[in-house]
Amino acid sequence: MEFIETALEGAFLIRQKKIEDHRGYFARAWCREEFIQHGLNSNMLQLNTAFSFQRGTVRGMHYQEKPHEEAKLIRCTRGAIYDVIIDLRPDSPTRGQWHGEELTGSNGTMLYAPEGFAHGYQTLLDDTEMCYMTSALYAPEAARGVRYDAPTFDILWPLPVTAISEQDRKWPDNWR
Repeated sequence: MEFIETALEGAFLIRQKKIEDHRGYFARAWCREEFIQHGLNSNMLQLNTAFSFQRGTVRGMHYQEKPHEEAKLIRCTRGAIYDVIIDLRPDSPTRGQWHGEELTGSNGTMLYAPEGFAHGYQTLLDDTEMCYMTSALYAPEAARGVRYDAPTFDILWPLPVTAISEQDRKWPDNWR
């Protein structure tokens, strides 16, 4: 696996190293030891998956408050997503900044977001599936979010929004 640091402190783009032959390829998508070597949280407790029917669907921007903060390892398994993370950590030099990456079922690229980041994505194709591992279990009482179109962050989504939940539409503009 190849770990590429993003502009947000502690967040990484992770590319699989594919071994290819006439059958296709083999690649490692998770290795606890490699995460430890890069100083990343390797204590993943839960694997979540989501499927969206329609191109332009937005889910997010979600996070969990202390003591239930979670690191996430995000991957698109079918279709394509524009994946976005926002640094909400109080003492971070990149606090309030966001980073977006295109993750697709064919490129196998993953995005690692440490604890204290909000996460969301937009589907770029119909019938898109993604999955993500988390370092904490879901805690409904700690679930929070910021609005996907909050002027505070000014995220540049690639497509018009075609579907979004009422909950995601109603998150506040700011996390402070």
